[in-house]
Amino acid sequence: MSKPTPISGFPEWTPAQRMIEQFVLDRIRATFELYGFAPLETRSVEPLDQLLRKGETSKEVYLLRRLQADADGPAGDDALGLHFDLTVPFARYVLENAGKLQFPFRRYQIQKVWRGERPQEGRYREFLQADIDIVDRDTLPAHYEAEMPLVIGDALRSLPIPPVRIQVNNRKICEGFYRGIGLTDTEAALRAVDKLDKIGPAKVTELLASTAGASEAQAKAVLSLAEISAPDASFADAVRGLGVSDPLLDEGVAELAAVVETAAAHAPGLCVADLRIARGLDYYTGTVYETQMIGYERFGSICSGGRYDNLASSGNVRFPGVGISIGVTRLLGLLFGAEALSVSRSVPTCVLVAVTAEEDRAASDAVAAALRSRGVPTEVSPSAAKFGKQIRYAERRGIPYVWFPGADGDEVKDIRSGEQVAASAGEWTPPRADLKPLVGPAGTGA
Repeated sequence: MSKPTPISGFPEWTPAQRMIEQFVLDRIRATFELYGFAPLETRSVEPLDQLLRKGETSKEVYLLRRLQADADGPAGDDALGLHFDLTVPFARYVLENAGKLQFPFRRYQIQKVWRGERPQEGRYREFLQADIDIVDRDTLPAHYEAEMPLVIGDALRSLPIPPVRIQVNNRKICEGFYRGIGLTDTEAALRAVDKLDKIGPAKVTELLASTAGASEAQAKAVLSLAEISAPDASFADAVRGLGVSDPLLDEGVAELAAVVETAAAHAPGLCVADLRIARGLDYYTGTVYETQMIGYERFGSICSGGRYDNLASSGNVRFPGVGISIGVTRLLGLLFGAEALSVSRSVPTCVLVAVTAEEDRAASDAVAAALRSRGVPTEVSPSAAKFGKQIRYAERRGIPYVWFPGADGDEVKDIRSGEQVAASAGEWTPPRADLKPLVGPAGTGA
């Protein structure tokens, strides 16, 4: 077999990086469960018409087809695609299982998703997301929109990563404002504003004119709204100062003020009202969120989401919801690229049990079994080489302790300090810091 060529956009972490990822997932999962979210996993594929129903996603969806499928491809319900996020499959799941669920339904979902994007630093074609959503039947109180940043703030603060700032806006503010200045295609205007950080004000002005029919004065007003930012509810005064009136605008301002004030009481500095945040997907209807990691702002958001009222409905019954998603692979990819995270060793093993001779391997296996039964990660030496070679094997793998079985009693050696003491496999316990690999910022000795 010739040397394989890597496929860009499909990351494969090293074992050490994978251990860091597992640590991150465990922390995120624990926080989600502290807030009462239940686990869920949905299938990887969805009907193509469902995937293309909302938002600008048609260029990103991967199709699924058999190698021997008809040239024209499947049609109707047989046309399948890999999901590009976890919100669309979750909405479908709620519709299919509404009779079995208790509302409001709180779930978390940690799965891979696929998007046909151009791979670049922090952006992948296959990546892991960690989502939380709350859905209810017919109506969903706005206070749930204020809860989302609290959960995410706690989850990300539990990780050894730089601080984050959650930027929040409300689509009702944007849509009400646009209506108030006479723009009728509010979705086109939102999509244009969503590109502000990428293409700048001049290009957005052109886009507003060409796609939303905005005049020069209307485009200027749209950009004035997008410039408003505040760490507290004072943003409301700035919005009112623009002199635009609309009931939907007033409703959005009140809802966003509640989100910002709730977050400030829980974690000062966590949230900032930033009215340029629009989120390009069409299904958002209320509060929207984007999260930047301090020092990595140029890479954009690592966690985003929002309120949606119309994504899931069956007949006259609607299931409005609010959700937010952590881009786990994106977050880790940026930190791995900057060598900003470390793990204290590259294997889970805490103890290597030496083998004095191959005919005595059973004795070493028994020691390993006793240690494992007490929760100590242990492996047995692959060969009965000289003890010096077995110690060097442990050093190469980063295993801190080597256990020496003996007829007159066992001993264990900390190969970092050289200290060697008598020990019993039924009683000896390593220091807590050595039991499992420690994850932390690079340079902290984790």
